[in-house]
Amino acid sequence: MSEEAIYIPDQEPIDNLRIAKDLFAGTISGIAQVLVGQPFDTIKVRLASDTTGQYKDTTDAVKQLISKEGPFAFYKGTLTPLIGVGACVSLQFAANEYMKRVVFAGRTDLSNSQFYASGAVAGFTNTFLATPIEHIRTRLQTQIKGNLGPLDMIKSIYKQGGVGLLNRGFFPCAIRESHGLGVYFMTFEYLVKRDQQTNYIQRKEIPGLRLCLYGALSGYCMWLTAYPIDYVKSRLQTDSLNNPKYKTSLDVIRDTLKTSGVKGFFRGFVPTILRAGPANAATFYAFELTMRAIN
Repeated sequence: MSEEAIYIPDQEPIDNLRIAKDLFAGTISGIAQVLVGQPFDTIKVRLASDTTGQYKDTTDAVKQLISKEGPFAFYKGTLTPLIGVGACVSLQFAANEYMKRVVFAGRTDLSNSQFYASGAVAGFTNTFLATPIEHIRTRLQTQIKGNLGPLDMIKSIYKQGGVGLLNRGFFPCAIRESHGLGVYFMTFEYLVKRDQQTNYIQRKEIPGLRLCLYGALSGYCMWLTAYPIDYVKSRLQTDSLNNPKYKTSLDVIRDTLKTSGVKGFFRGFVPTILRAGPANAATFYAFELTMRAIN
């Protein structure tokens, strides 16, 4: 994508009502993302955290999950992401909109690098919420025996290491969120503005199918660039609580390179990229249509 300026029409002044609308629309889009993407995410986490060779590939993981734990296992830990991811996506979109409207106030256009910066700041802001939520969610998705709920899992982790352990994986999560959401929002805004310029239409006139397409492409671009660091985060967050193998992200990187090479950082990538299309299509579709409805 080029760095040429992209026109943004009709900038609005920021007020509390506008922020509330952004948060509400983000929450709706987060719920849509979870309902569509949770089965794929469960498989991704199982593959990324598999250190014993239990699963041969994505297909084998799906078969084993169904045969041993039943079809509802795909939605293990769903309550946490429904609440948590709803909050995270809400914050992501609200922070991104805030950056576009306030930090870059007075501008009639934004370049791709500025769209990236808006998304990156939104991503870093979201890290403080996403890290503990994803840690809890990941533990819930990988428990095979036992059936701890979200509150029980929080208590278990907190008992082992307090708030610090709840935030295990913060550093790789911060990198993934900052860079990943920078790419994510930049891609979507580029495609939307290109559509507006090419077809001489307003944002609200873009058909839903094209919004889904742009959302899917944004998800693909994000995960193609951010997956290896997400793998590192997942390994940290699925490590033993009692006797952890890894102390830092560097430990995970060294161990992965030693045992699996560079390809090891892409274990679990297939379900992630399969999820990226429908989940992020639903995310942006829900956000844009909700904003149209409440505006």
